[in-house]
Amino acid sequence: MSTVKIGLIGTGFVADLHATAARMVPEAEIAAVASPTPGKAGHFAKEHGIQHAFEDYRELLKLKDIQLVTLALPNHLHAQACLDAAKAGKHVVCEKPLCRTLEEADRMIAACRQAGVLLMYAEELCFAPKYVRAKKLVDEGALGRAFLVKQSEEHFGPHSAWFWDVDKSGGGVLLDMGCHSIEFARWVFGKPRVKSVFASMSTHVHRDKTRGEDHSVCIVEYETGQVGLAENSWAKTGGVDDRCEIYGSSGFTRADLLRGSALLTYSESGYGYAVEKAATTKGYTFTMFEEIWNYGFPQEIAHFARCVQGKETPIETGEDGREVLKIMCAAYESAGTGKRIDWPYEPRKVDKPIDLWRGA
Repeated sequence: MSTVKIGLIGTGFVADLHATAARMVPEAEIAAVASPTPGKAGHFAKEHGIQHAFEDYRELLKLKDIQLVTLALPNHLHAQACLDAAKAGKHVVCEKPLCRTLEEADRMIAACRQAGVLLMYAEELCFAPKYVRAKKLVDEGALGRAFLVKQSEEHFGPHSAWFWDVDKSGGGVLLDMGCHSIEFARWVFGKPRVKSVFASMSTHVHRDKTRGEDHSVCIVEYETGQVGLAENSWAKTGGVDDRCEIYGSSGFTRADLLRGSALLTYSESGYGYAVEKAATTKGYTFTMFEEIWNYGFPQEIAHFARCVQGKETPIETGEDGREVLKIMCAAYESAGTGKRIDWPYEPRKVDKPIDLWRGA
């Protein structure tokens, strides 16, 4: 099969990452982009060399040569866009989190299954080169039996205003970044069954902006006895931090995804860009290079393109995204009740996960 033609729905921060990464992938080409903001899709298309631009993504879905659609939209728009893409016969990549409720997740999974298209979950930590090497150490037995994975992703808050609006996002930092931490540990362990979830969360810095949590700690215990520890923050200054530690019965490994791949720089005047979400570049900074590659976006896109071509099987699916969402729902309920949430577990029906913590 020739190059996979991709339709990108969204023109925000993560859409820019996908567009930039796709240019590094021979198997993929972003052929169309859509955004409802007048003029934004056209500007984005010109900037990234994309052939077609639309204000209505349903027009993008009418293009016959589009095989795969990437959803880079606010969380509350994921489900409907996925249903429309499946109906149009397009394979789907959905940015994290998969959606806001398990009911939405079930509709997305069912629609793609009925249409005979793939629903793939964009968890780039499973493709980040340093983290992939860490997992290979586990798979090779270099650490003995892995029993603890700690992963943290932290910065001072998201780029776009909609993240602060819990009606659109569904929650705070746990939904935005805890999904990465939870799935990374789950992936390293081989995706075992969950036994229990316990979480603590609060809003320390951004109470003027959101009802969502800006710091969270979530402990996931699996039936295998293995434990995943996710710590995530929108309250940590100094630019993004992304780190993991894996403990095994006869070994240990630690990875700093970004700062371990950076230049240590001192500048009295400051300069243009150091690392994502760094507020200043004066003084000592960690200057990133090949940032998108280190995040794993090109590798992720290449994998999903090869899945569409029938050459590979998705390592991250809609079902994985649903399981992560279910764990996060349990974490919100745990934070609200102060209790450990045991499996089997089905959250009560709410409009958004944060309602399990804050109340509707």
